[in-house]
Amino acid sequence: MTQNINIGLQNRLLLALAEKEVSVFSFEDAKKILHANNSATRHVLMNLTKKRRLQRIERGKYLLIPERAGIEGYWAESPWVIVPHLIDTYYVGFWTAMNFWDMTEQIPYTVFVATTKRKRNLEYLNQRFEFVTLSKKKFFGFIEQKAGNKETFNISSREKTIVDGLMHPEYCGGIVEVSKAMWNARKEVDWKIVLEMAEKVEINVVLKRLGYVLSILDTKEKISEKIRKKIKKIPYHYLDPTTNKDKIETSKEYGLYINRSKDELLAWMDY
Repeated sequence: MTQNINIGLQNRLLLALAEKEVSVFSFEDAKKILHANNSATRHVLMNLTKKRRLQRIERGKYLLIPERAGIEGYWAESPWVIVPHLIDTYYVGFWTAMNFWDMTEQIPYTVFVATTKRKRNLEYLNQRFEFVTLSKKKFFGFIEQKAGNKETFNISSREKTIVDGLMHPEYCGGIVEVSKAMWNARKEVDWKIVLEMAEKVEINVVLKRLGYVLSILDTKEKISEKIRKKIKKIPYHYLDPTTNKDKIETSKEYGLYINRSKDELLAWMDY
């Protein structure tokens, strides 16, 4: 009798989730659907996970596996669908956003998520979710995009993706990858907005890197002169904080330690 009740609850949950077209849900969502207590809800979720109809993403968060996943029961939902259920205040950014906007051909294993809150990084199936904490002053410049039929998610605009990359090259594969992204997006980006955003974060090195990389890319953008007037050349900063800092040149024009040669910055143009 108890087994029949449990199977009935399992079917009720699966049917309700399917009718609502819900992919990711919480323990509390399941509890409300089932009108059950914590113990009964936990038992239903445990059994459905064993049957490979659910995957546990993190504590209290589950992914519905559709029947079309087959007998192996493996289903990898788009990260765009999962992220909004992991944290409230966020946007997908950095290297992940560069890939989304076709600014790089690289597909990073890690999904980078900017947030104003602290959250532990998460390993789920074949992906890693890394949460980068930004101050409220730097947390802007994102837009809403669709993921599937009903789901939406936040992602940094092309302009903010460039600014974030210049601010934190370590989350983008380094300054070489950022320079590639800037080149690939050059016709779709409003560089005046990039400059405005670079000033808004109030980090001098962002302006320095922006001006220097634009000069190397030779994009003919007219903002380069404005940047040179705005930057504070002292103290000097590293062009690429992710790589060797021993062998360096200096750029007095931009107040940078140049630890990436022009050939290195443009190496991707050979491909």
